[in-house]
Amino acid sequence: MTGFQTLFYKEILRFWKVATQTVAAPILTAVLYLLIFGHVLEDHVQVYPGVKYTAFLVPGLVMMSVLQNAFANSSSSLIQSKITGNLVFVLLTPLSHWELFGAYVLAAVVRGVAVGSGVFLVTAWFADMSFAAPWWILIFGVLGASMLGTMGLIAGIWAEKFDQLAAFQNFLIMPATFLSGVFYSVNSLPPFWQTVSHLNPFFYMIDGFRYGFFGQSDVNPLISCLAVVFFLLLLSGLAVQLLKNGYKLRH
Repeated sequence: MTGFQTLFYKEILRFWKVATQTVAAPILTAVLYLLIFGHVLEDHVQVYPGVKYTAFLVPGLVMMSVLQNAFANSSSSLIQSKITGNLVFVLLTPLSHWELFGAYVLAAVVRGVAVGSGVFLVTAWFADMSFAAPWWILIFGVLGASMLGTMGLIAGIWAEKFDQLAAFQNFLIMPATFLSGVFYSVNSLPPFWQTVSHLNPFFYMIDGFRYGFFGQSDVNPLISCLAVVFFLLLLSGLAVQLLKNGYKLRH
């Protein structure tokens, strides 16, 4: 496990050395979202009975930060290593594809959870928060970060330059995140868009995570958990296979 621990430690240091950019900046962005949307809609929107809109918004922003930063960590690490040419030093080590997968994804989870925790600590001052089911908060936080860390790994393997990675993030990750119910309940949408939302795995992560705070959700949290686990296993299998074959890494 020495190689796995070393690579994991290297990935942690990689984002922690520039924490102002990788941790503090996303926290500031989330606070701005809360201040703007919360101020404008606080007196006009109530999604759940007895839950103010600002309080409703906090879990969504926390989870959005977790997902986006977990993706950014693994994807940016791989693409930077490819472009600078230092990926060869990782590939030369006697690390199995499982160890590579575990180190990159676990480091992505650490960054996602660190940023999400920071966002919650700052934004919770603006709303009265409750913890109806804390275990669901932890479960969906870890599963969501793992899934996006895996997606970031796949994107980093596939992309050959920053433009391709930016396209992956701008045309897939960002729309899926913003259309997952971060700022609204999908039950407020027309029937067609409700159906579309239920095909979005990001929706289940946001909805299940929010259930942990309020005990209210659009979908049963167990169903959401099973959906997230299914997509995580599917993506993990793909990522491990790509690492095993050395796709766009060893040739």
